[in-house]
Amino acid sequence: MFVSHRRPLALALAAALLPATAFAQSQAPADAPAQQAKELDKVVVTGSLIPQTQVETFVPVTIISAEDIKARGFNNVAEVLQKSSFATGGVQNSQSSGGFTQGADTLSLFGLSASYVKYLIDGRPMANYPALYNGSDVFNNISGIPVDLVDRIEILPGGQSSLYGSDAIAGVVNIILKKNIEGSVLSGRIGGYEKGGGQSGRVSFATSVNGAGGRWNTLLGVQAEKADPVWASQRDLTQQFNVDARNGAAPVASRDWTILDVENDYSYVFLDPANCANLGSAFGGTEGKQSRDGKGDYCGSQWTPGYRTLKNSKESAQVYAHSTFDLNDLAQAYADVLLNHEKVEYNSGSGYLWWGTEVGFGAYYDPNQGKLLNLQRAFAPEEVGNWNDHNDQNKSSSYSVTFGVNGTLSEDSNWDYDLSLTRTEYKLTEISQALLADKVDTYFLDRVLGEQQGWDPNYDAYPVFTPDYAAFYTLMSPEDFAGISTYVRSRSRTYDNMLRAQFTNGALFSLPGGDAGMAVAVEAGTQGWSYEPDARLTNGDIWGLTGVSGKGQRSRYALTGELRLPVWEQLTVSASARYDGFRMAGTEISKPTYSLGLEYRPFESLLLRGKYGTAFKAPTLADQFQGASGFYGKAVDYYNCALLGFDAGQVTNCPSQYSEMQYFGEQSGNPDLKPINATVWSYGVVWAPTAKFSLSADFHHWDIRNEVALQDVDQLLRDEANCRLGKLPADSGTCVAAGNQIVRDVSGNVESISLDKVNVAKETLNAVTVDTNYSVELGNFGLLNLAGSWTRNLKHEIQTYPTDPVRDALSDPYWSTDAKYKASASASWNKDRWTTTLYANYLGPTPNYSATLDPKGYAFAGGGRLGSYTTVNGSVNFNVTNDLTVSLMVNNIANRMPDMDTRSYPGTSDEPYNSYNFDALGRAYYIEAKWSFGKGK
Repeated sequence: MFVSHRRPLALALAAALLPATAFAQSQAPADAPAQQAKELDKVVVTGSLIPQTQVETFVPVTIISAEDIKARGFNNVAEVLQKSSFATGGVQNSQSSGGFTQGADTLSLFGLSASYVKYLIDGRPMANYPALYNGSDVFNNISGIPVDLVDRIEILPGGQSSLYGSDAIAGVVNIILKKNIEGSVLSGRIGGYEKGGGQSGRVSFATSVNGAGGRWNTLLGVQAEKADPVWASQRDLTQQFNVDARNGAAPVASRDWTILDVENDYSYVFLDPANCANLGSAFGGTEGKQSRDGKGDYCGSQWTPGYRTLKNSKESAQVYAHSTFDLNDLAQAYADVLLNHEKVEYNSGSGYLWWGTEVGFGAYYDPNQGKLLNLQRAFAPEEVGNWNDHNDQNKSSSYSVTFGVNGTLSEDSNWDYDLSLTRTEYKLTEISQALLADKVDTYFLDRVLGEQQGWDPNYDAYPVFTPDYAAFYTLMSPEDFAGISTYVRSRSRTYDNMLRAQFTNGALFSLPGGDAGMAVAVEAGTQGWSYEPDARLTNGDIWGLTGVSGKGQRSRYALTGELRLPVWEQLTVSASARYDGFRMAGTEISKPTYSLGLEYRPFESLLLRGKYGTAFKAPTLADQFQGASGFYGKAVDYYNCALLGFDAGQVTNCPSQYSEMQYFGEQSGNPDLKPINATVWSYGVVWAPTAKFSLSADFHHWDIRNEVALQDVDQLLRDEANCRLGKLPADSGTCVAAGNQIVRDVSGNVESISLDKVNVAKETLNAVTVDTNYSVELGNFGLLNLAGSWTRNLKHEIQTYPTDPVRDALSDPYWSTDAKYKASASASWNKDRWTTTLYANYLGPTPNYSATLDPKGYAFAGGGRLGSYTTVNGSVNFNVTNDLTVSLMVNNIANRMPDMDTRSYPGTSDEPYNSYNFDALGRAYYIEAKWSFGKGK
């Protein structure tokens, strides 16, 4: 049995699962850990369908308990996962102004795609988020999980498709919600950031009820939360344009009211008779006459970056229920319900709310100036009205409902079964402020441009106007702005229905090492996705914006088998295989996967383990059925800038025609996409010489093929420029694709950019992970628990197209800004009724901004590495009584800010740090109280 065999390893690993507070509060006798270990006999751990009597098996599972989450200061499940040492990759987040999914949270394991993580709640797949990450990728939003109702989180790195199917390439995250509590628990938490903003409050309640003579048991839980936004104006680093730009240059003001000379490198023509005086009250009284060297004068402000959010505001509520009913001694019915509603608000800033003649007219000809010109102006908060009332909103609701029955086939049978039906659905409404095309153009025609007076004398293509420039340099009233603006509402939805049957035999037959185990599971269901943009986004009624569209559904089926063979006491062999099939639009995609695992215990305190297998990701419904979706954006035309003598590190001085180029882009799905395939393997060691110490180290390998490539626009433009300039081989796949996707007119200006999805990319990744736990009895001084986790990416190579050279994403900053390694450590000390925890999160060196601008990377002028970055959280918990606990948490104790790279960024930057890797939120304080009551005697 579990206790009598391999006792040191088993006890140390069992102890690692138990919270520090449990050890000290109980003041247990010396043999208490063994009793705790017995309770872990026959448990299901992520990575196997067969109940195990070993916490550690052939796959490494990291378990984060509810007590860990609280003690380490995490506010939500997203923070728990993003701070894990496995999450070495940066992702878009609420700082990503103008992002496609700014209201959602996700993570990247080992620097792999965010869509390569399989998320489970109680072993069942989460509903996909309806909007697309980066406008193209299906992923899961992990912001709506009630953290107060989480029992533990299990993170399993590596490909796991042979058990969990599609998406499980980078790893599996299984979030286990509470199943029972004694009595009732009421919890409340308030806090906020020292520098302002982000004030939050959360309350939760959970209770257990039972009846029918103990046959019926139900846990009910609710959680509600409200959090204010953090505005960029509340942080020194983001309240204005970069004040510490290279060469000591002053920050460059935004071009809020500008007239551009189209035929003279888009230099500025200043025609305001009042010298910006009529605009002086805009942006909090900071608007004034500005100048950029070599470009001319305009009206602008250095403080416009402050009018965006760094952290979303949020209102959310979740309801959870887990209920069981004993039908008889052999069968139990159960039901699980999780409901979630969220409203997230954010503001992308004034840079995304503007009007200009370029969109509607291309340019206009002013006979008094003898030039082709373009008007361009932002809308100031004073024109919009109460700026806080004009945030974008994401309103979502989701649910997951499961009904099932489990039990044993007969009294003398070793076969257990679990039959269930699960339905998940996620609905999202995105509400954004926009300009009505006809009304906004008419407004400026009536008040500024006047009547059209024919066509230009040079090209006979541009309208002729003699504008009233004094009227252009004038603020409009909030009433006028209300007349030209509206709110667009785009709606999207995903759903998944799954019927599942699993049969498990933990004692199939006897072997020298114990009983063999077997599990077989069959799944069938349907999936659907739809994205319906506001009709005005696609019919031209909205100025300067378009939308994503698409709709599709499919049926699916899967057959899974797993076998666990304890060949002898020291050696256990595990094998699993799965066959997945997807049917849609008259076609079928199918994929088999398999896995083979070994556990070897040469003696009771040492485990050697290894695994080899395959994984895959099926084309998502969005990959296949996304319609031709256009979008407008702003980017740098690196090629034309280079022709004028401005390389990638000098685009600040490049004419705005090219440094802030407006472009139209388009992307669409591809119904012919094939599955992404991966070969994965790992091997490692677990050493537990005593019941209070354990150390594990594992090596992981991925070889991923047939990846879907969709290039980043900025990267695509940099590639195209370097191809045209001869810095990259002209016949490489990257250069051929860039030339086809970027369309230029006869004068060399970009007309459009198209983005396609194709199965051509591949990547290889090697990584090592180390975890340790150590518990120290201090006698009269209490108990000290130490834990640490470290991840090091050893190799990460990417090839986007078959004819491309292989890129080193680990050492080449032009292709990746992820850290090579990441670590976390915690120290928890318990004495009597006190528990104190320090938790440190460490991010290894990352490239500075200059190193990311050119294929030369660190050899490029100004390129370099930033040092490591560590933040520390602390908490103090005090048990006032056996039923009442109060806690104080301080996050980012040292108030660490990402200000180490400001000189590498230009003066035009409103965020002089890598927001994928860092944030500027600073120190935060939280107070929490937890009251347990109604316990049975």
